[in-house]
Amino acid sequence: MELTAGEEGTLNGDYGPVKQKAIAILVALGEIFKADRLIEISSVQVAGVSYKTIGDAGLEWIKSMSSEQVTVPATLNPAGMDLHLWKQMGIQQEFADKQLEIIDAYTNMGVKAICSCTPYLAGHSPKLGEHIAWSESSAVCYANSVLGARTNREGGPSALAAAIIGKTPNYGYHLDENRQPTLKVNVEASVYEESDFGAIGAAIGRVVNNGVPYFSGVKNPGADNLKALAAALAASGGVAMYHMEGVTPEAGSVNLEGVEARTFTQEDLSASYEQLSTFQSGEVDVVTIGCPHASMSEMRKVATLIKGKKVAKNTKLWVFTSLATKLMAERFGYLGDILRAGGEVYTDCCMVVAPVEQFGFKRMAINSAKGAIYEPSASKVEVLFGTTGRCVDIAVKGHA
Repeated sequence: MELTAGEEGTLNGDYGPVKQKAIAILVALGEIFKADRLIEISSVQVAGVSYKTIGDAGLEWIKSMSSEQVTVPATLNPAGMDLHLWKQMGIQQEFADKQLEIIDAYTNMGVKAICSCTPYLAGHSPKLGEHIAWSESSAVCYANSVLGARTNREGGPSALAAAIIGKTPNYGYHLDENRQPTLKVNVEASVYEESDFGAIGAAIGRVVNNGVPYFSGVKNPGADNLKALAAALAASGGVAMYHMEGVTPEAGSVNLEGVEARTFTQEDLSASYEQLSTFQSGEVDVVTIGCPHASMSEMRKVATLIKGKKVAKNTKLWVFTSLATKLMAERFGYLGDILRAGGEVYTDCCMVVAPVEQFGFKRMAINSAKGAIYEPSASKVEVLFGTTGRCVDIAVKGHA
């Protein structure tokens, strides 16, 4: 890999040990994936924030880097708790102390603690063709696919290293040839709900693995649909990018000649819903919505469905969103409708990276395919995957 004189100096330690360590990570990645050079980036999104997922070893590593400042705009992925309402969630003091220590270490470096997996809904939306280094899997897939930005699926350390240096190795999804479709999927099923798109993503992700699916036949999807599709594809198969005919910005310029094709039928949709659930009936301890973080339109949807009703005494309704969206939802009255019904709205975290297993929950209803994939192992709960409407109905009844 070819380095500039300045990059060589950084690698040799001319600018201190932290920058030396950071560029060494980037160069090592570049050599593994045969990058030709480092390229400048416009923003970074850093995962590896929850104390649940990184533990003491991760905290110590972040602190070892915290004497340097980031050189490009950088934001944090969700943490393991709401930074203000963690006691209400039931978070233990020891976990909270460690989590706040992690946040402090990052913010001391200049990383913005928006703690959201949807930075593109909170003022950090890259343009078509911009090179970035993001690490949250659903945000990466959304940025590449819907926004047309260019990023690989960075790990937490490589994202932080990129934020310090302001560059990333030029390989993978930064290159045109790796953004071409590897599977055509004609969607014959009728899909409307976010969970429908999650069900498609979960099924196709398993087939395409880390390839690039090209969808056709989808009529007038909304941004929340595309967000749900990105999250499920990334969770089930490691997908970092998809195209959708007539929708995503690069779909009209790709080469489809010789690409394997398949259809996604109504039966496939039903089968995916069934496969994502580990139970179908009985009492439910918690209903969770907001993976990825709920948008304003999703907050409005939940508020409309729950307004004038009450969450059952044996069940909780937890909605996760970004702080920016929560504040706007309060202005619009959606937050009040959810809270008056007995729901709870948390920011800075989500059901996947919070220590849900410590809360005594055994059964969860969820409208996120990504969450349905991760929660049985991440939080040791059974899951029922359904539409937002079904999930809110379960919260009111207390059972499925």
